[in-house]
Amino acid sequence: MAIKNITVLGSGIMGHGIAQVSAMAGYKVNLRDIDQKFLNKAMQKIKWSLEKLTEKSKITKMDAEKYINNITPTVDLKTATKEADLIIEAVPEDFNLKKKVYGELEGLSSENTIFASNTSTLPISELSSLTSRPQKFIGIHFFNPPQLMKLVEVIPGIGTDEIVTKELTAFVKSLNKQPVICKKDVSGFIVNRIFIPLVHEALYSLDRDHVSMEIIDSAVKYKLDFPMGIFELADYTGLDVIYKASFEMNLRDKNVLRMHPSVKVLFDKNELGQKTGKGFYTYQGENYERINLTPEKASQYDISSILGVAANNASWLLENEVCTKADLDTALKLGMGMKTEIFELVSKNGTEKLVRHLLELEKCEGDFYKPNDYLRSIV
Repeated sequence: MAIKNITVLGSGIMGHGIAQVSAMAGYKVNLRDIDQKFLNKAMQKIKWSLEKLTEKSKITKMDAEKYINNITPTVDLKTATKEADLIIEAVPEDFNLKKKVYGELEGLSSENTIFASNTSTLPISELSSLTSRPQKFIGIHFFNPPQLMKLVEVIPGIGTDEIVTKELTAFVKSLNKQPVICKKDVSGFIVNRIFIPLVHEALYSLDRDHVSMEIIDSAVKYKLDFPMGIFELADYTGLDVIYKASFEMNLRDKNVLRMHPSVKVLFDKNELGQKTGKGFYTYQGENYERINLTPEKASQYDISSILGVAANNASWLLENEVCTKADLDTALKLGMGMKTEIFELVSKNGTEKLVRHLLELEKCEGDFYKPNDYLRSIV
């Protein structure tokens, strides 16, 4: 089937961003939310985004008007989904909420309609079991903000038809995005399998090594070639997102990360990062503030434990054939902004040294740090 009409459920940051990039690719989009005020806010943001593109001469005013006309905001779910070839669910990362949404969709959608979830962590096979169409259910994980981020993870569930995976991969390419296939429906998929555990490991490193967050973040930025420090990136992402992702991932796979209590403490205090003015760092204004990270601070810290955890999870993905090495490198480059491939960083820092460090941590702090066989094989 040819995808022409799209319904996006949820008009928040991800939902309205997905609606915008789909409309700009020529698709007719119904953007649905439970209250008109949410839709009004979303349409204002889309118009603002298109105006910025017009000001930069990336599109014309006529283009902007056409793209806006491609989006129909609506509250009524039946109207929104009536002619949809593809429904992209982008509601908050709450399993019970998603369960409610898919229950409502069952009686409204054509049997040919593809369901795609924009979940960042919830298992696709688990979500597809909430419907009568696991063969037409798939994960399509955009990154924030969808208007700017090129990466989209495509995650087939256990029952997903291969044709649906091909169609959704082609759809992602039609949006001028880069798809990577997560071949197995594992906790955290590809990028979050690396990123989320690093936030917790950075906290354990803070406890273990008695250095400042700025020193750890400087080392992450300048020694691991990240665009920013890991605490800084967590604040930018939002500690509500970090906490919910951590909880869901840990619930389904105890080996994927080592939960640090500080993430929940900050979540419970509503200190969520940049968006609330305080998270790991404190922020003064609405505009995004960069932390003062320097090569001098980076030189004061050995990054082995943080790199070791990242390399272990990357090795696990390859060993379990979740993705190809090429897709892993693409995902980390486009999804996390890593400028250097992860196993090149491992080599630069000394693979044997890294494995020894993980073995020491395993001996002192438990099996979580046990070096993966793939990692050990490349020593």
